[in-house]
Amino acid sequence: QLREGGISAPILVMSYTPPALVDAAVQHDLTLAVTEPDVAGALSASAVAACQRVPVHIKVDSGMGRFGLLADEVLPFVEAIAALPGLVIEGLFSHFAAADSADKTYTRQQLETFQTVRARLAASGYAIPLCHVANSAATLDLPEMHLNAVRIGIALYGLHPSNEVEPVVPLQPALALKSHVARVRTLPAGSSISYGRTYITPRAMPVALIPVGYGDGYHRLMSNRGAVLIHGQRAPIVGRVCMDQFVVDVSTVESVKVGDEVVLIGCQGAACIRAEEVAGWAETINYEVTTSLLPRVPRLYRELTEL
Repeated sequence: QLREGGISAPILVMSYTPPALVDAAVQHDLTLAVTEPDVAGALSASAVAACQRVPVHIKVDSGMGRFGLLADEVLPFVEAIAALPGLVIEGLFSHFAAADSADKTYTRQQLETFQTVRARLAASGYAIPLCHVANSAATLDLPEMHLNAVRIGIALYGLHPSNEVEPVVPLQPALALKSHVARVRTLPAGSSISYGRTYITPRAMPVALIPVGYGDGYHRLMSNRGAVLIHGQRAPIVGRVCMDQFVVDVSTVESVKVGDEVVLIGCQGAACIRAEEVAGWAETINYEVTTSLLPRVPRLYRELTEL
């Protein structure tokens, strides 16, 4: 999708790629993280068939315990990769498990492991051009770990990795989630709202229908917890969030009408609902809030001042 959208910059696929997809990776000029012999062999064959020299990055598991080669496995694997036609070892990288914590002890241990691997490779004649370990937290908090490339993720949204990372850079949120009022009516006292009858109106209550739901990536845990902004005022969610819609109490918001702007994440006038607040309601983190928005939610790209 990125290539079809006109993005020509280098793209590194940092997770596992099955052998069946390496031809597509070569076709779209994607750089793969390689840690498995079968993937390396398939990628080599595809590169040779395409008459190309394909860059690869080697992932070191320095303490994440997820994807990558353990320290003692890296040199033999690099030697094997170097012998395969069509492949060029362009990068060496790892990923931190706790860089977003106040205690950086484990992160420094991970860096030490990575640097030991890097030195071992250099001593064996493998000077790998790109070495990178810094995620958003390390990029913001640990400049000595920038090496010669950094990888910001959540910071691209203008959000901080955690409350434990000092806001040394004045980030501004780059994402807003907006909708509109689809219906306004007043329900009598004692009315139940949405599935499961989890909310009963304590009085005659004006409510508004918002056409967003968990089918868009707006979490069901927001039920009876979250709120939205209408006319710069907070309107609490009442009842369960459904697949395609939910209801808000607009008792304290004046003159609500169909078509009015609704802000689920972002600012409206001086009032704001941050991704971190939404994450608190949904018992998760801001990363999940921003990446959960599904493809059916239209994306509009605007100048910063328009957010």
